Amino acid sequence: MARVIRARDVDAVLGHGFDPSDYDPRTGWDPGYRVAQDGRRQVNVFHDGAGEEAGLDAYTAELRAHGYHVVPDQMPGGGRRRLHITKP
Repeated sequence: MARVIRARDVDAVLGHGFDPSDYDPRTGWDPGYRVAQDGRRQVNVFHDGAGEEAGLDAYTAELRAHGYHVVPDQMPGGGRRRLHITKP
């Protein structure tokens, strides 16, 4: 069974090598990651801006290297791609 995980811990891992996303109302999203808590045992990671596939692949490798379990997913109805992050 997965253990409790916090978005801030995942953010701390990604923050050492990647830039978080930032939204500018005039130019749109600057490329980067964004984390969102999804219950006590899961965190979702998104890539905003250009380079979604490459960004998610890089985040997957980094998080797995830190011992997290990563499952690629897509939001229902053909929505955005994301990563489900848990602790084994």
